[in-house]
Amino acid sequence: MEPVDLALCLAVDVSASVDYDEFGLMIGGYAAAFRDPGIAAACAAGPRGAIAVAVLFWSGAWPTMRPPSGGPEVAVPWMRVDGPAAAAALAEAIDNAPRLPLPGATALGEGMAAGLALLARCPAPATRLVLDVSGDGRHNQGRPPGPVRDIGAAAGVTLNGLAVLNEEPDLLDHYRAEVIGGPGSFALDCPDYAAFAQAIREKLAREIGGLLLSRLDRLSPATY
Repeated sequence: MEPVDLALCLAVDVSASVDYDEFGLMIGGYAAAFRDPGIAAACAAGPRGAIAVAVLFWSGAWPTMRPPSGGPEVAVPWMRVDGPAAAAALAEAIDNAPRLPLPGATALGEGMAAGLALLARCPAPATRLVLDVSGDGRHNQGRPPGPVRDIGAAAGVTLNGLAVLNEEPDLLDHYRAEVIGGPGSFALDCPDYAAFAQAIREKLAREIGGLLLSRLDRLSPATY
């Protein structure tokens, strides 16, 4: 894969607290974001003209849950996104990704560690590395997230978080304390999965290229 401006791993919570309808809203939100013309333009706006994106689903810790039901799973392998057609193909792949692993505990640290490992295996040399973590619960199984965050930040990875507050109203504090780190890191929240699509678009806009998105949004209203 040719060099890219950004390698972005989307690490998505599919634990037992995320029901069938919520999973659909969450995955639909990611897909809708990459179908947005502003996001697609931002993907191609950097000096190298593209970003690389992979999607990881995480739940309980392995070996507490035996394969194939346990441990993080790559839902969408690395794809190079260099404009609207590639962004639409990524959105289609996200829409069609099966829900693996099966619902379990919230092994947040394990999911983050798997996301960092996936970033290390990105086939494209990247100027920036970002781990985008989203979920609706605190860590409750496996390795704690804070030390994993520190390893990633020390390696130059930016770790950002989106906390969905429908289960735990103070989850954003947990993400700020244990998840985010590295250059320019940030955490956002949304009240529930109905608001996820708008929140994830804002998050991706900041991660991929917020200045370009701001200019495009001033020219024409957002379509989400």
